[in-house]
Amino acid sequence: MVTATSLFDGHDAAINIMRRILQSQGAEVIHLGHNRSVDDVVTAAIEEDADAVAVSSYQGGHVEYFSYLVELLAERGAPEVRVYGGGGGVISPDEIETLARRGVRIFSPEDGQRMGLAPMVNTIIADCDRPVEHRIDPEAVLGGSTGALAQALSALEAGLEVPDPLAGSAAAKGTPVLGVTGTGGSGKSSLTDELLRRIRLDTQEKLSVAVIAVDPNRRRSGGALLGDRIRMNSIDSAQIYFRSVGTRDSGSEVPPCVPHMVEVCAAAGYDLVVVETPGIGQGDAAVTGVADVSLYVMTPEFGAASQLEKIEMLDAADVVAINKFERRGAMDALRDVRRQMARNREEWGREDEMPVFDGHLFVRGPIPLFQGLTLDGDTVIDIDPDEDGDHPFEPTFYDGSEFPDLALGGNGALSVGIPFLEFFEYGFELGTGTAAGRLGERDQRVVFSGELGLDQESFLGDLP
Repeated sequence: MVTATSLFDGHDAAINIMRRILQSQGAEVIHLGHNRSVDDVVTAAIEEDADAVAVSSYQGGHVEYFSYLVELLAERGAPEVRVYGGGGGVISPDEIETLARRGVRIFSPEDGQRMGLAPMVNTIIADCDRPVEHRIDPEAVLGGSTGALAQALSALEAGLEVPDPLAGSAAAKGTPVLGVTGTGGSGKSSLTDELLRRIRLDTQEKLSVAVIAVDPNRRRSGGALLGDRIRMNSIDSAQIYFRSVGTRDSGSEVPPCVPHMVEVCAAAGYDLVVVETPGIGQGDAAVTGVADVSLYVMTPEFGAASQLEKIEMLDAADVVAINKFERRGAMDALRDVRRQMARNREEWGREDEMPVFDGHLFVRGPIPLFQGLTLDGDTVIDIDPDEDGDHPFEPTFYDGSEFPDLALGGNGALSVGIPFLEFFEYGFELGTGTAAGRLGERDQRVVFSGELGLDQESFLGDLP
């Protein structure tokens, strides 16, 4: 089930209560958060092959919103998806009747008083608890149908095998697979989103990516919060497919259906498949069994350096990202992790060459991290130079006229006098740092790395 609050509605307390009860009753919930458009909800419902959507709406435009939601589901080939909603006293009885005629079940305050919250949720569960005939349509999947792909992945979750036409197509393509794993709360989804953003920008939307994000099911209830989608800000593209998966009763962070799901996504024509696992412990490395290249995401707070000796992924990972690098001790963590990887690989004296990167999303991490994702010496994400022969990752320098108010702040951090430009907590160690950046209406960021030369002094302004 997909849950959200409607566009222009920041009141998510009600939907959070309802989706938690849904989870406790055994539902797998893909939660989108607040201020979500009809297109957001419908796209999620189709890609996730959802049985229903539940939306809270307190913004006054509920009749138009829910009506369009039903229409768009039908237009995109998913009229069977049930629609539920609520909005307290904002939605009048007459409007509830109007929406009911259009196929929307609205729960009123009187329903809450009469039934209680749990019975209301049980009504939704009972409505959606109907037999499903899972099937895989190879022709539609190979033809690029998102709905057919979503249904195929659901069938694989239910235990069906990959049909021969899809298996053959996947084997012929040899699509690379990036596995992203790490400790809970380390920022795996945010880092994955940043990598997707860079792929879209640096390939001009030419590279297609399928993301399979796994989250754990609760053992007691069987329900799950499949919550990675809420962190994704860069998946609003026809080139990106996102699917949430629960571990269910597999007992592993990578359920048995995931390798088959990867195979079908490759057959569907995606150029790269990303598998993101739930948070893992020290001894887990299951993602390496499904990925060609594995990325381990961690934070500086791992305890004593001896704890690093227990982390299986420091043996198995191709690349390590230390995320949340603004925290105290991050540079020490970077040094210690590199040392441990060098010990594990018995590459003495080569600590600085280990593929361990600062995963700070907007400053040092993603550019070298992105370049560090290689497979047998070749880059996983193969991006051709642009028309001028320049590689998209090459830093770009400016003469200063574009950013006249750029200067180093009093604490050594960089700030830019451009409206809405992000403030970077990490700035320059004098003598280092290049300026590389893209600025636009939707991407107002500047990224810094590399060497500071005389030709950039005008760009940086007066150094203290």
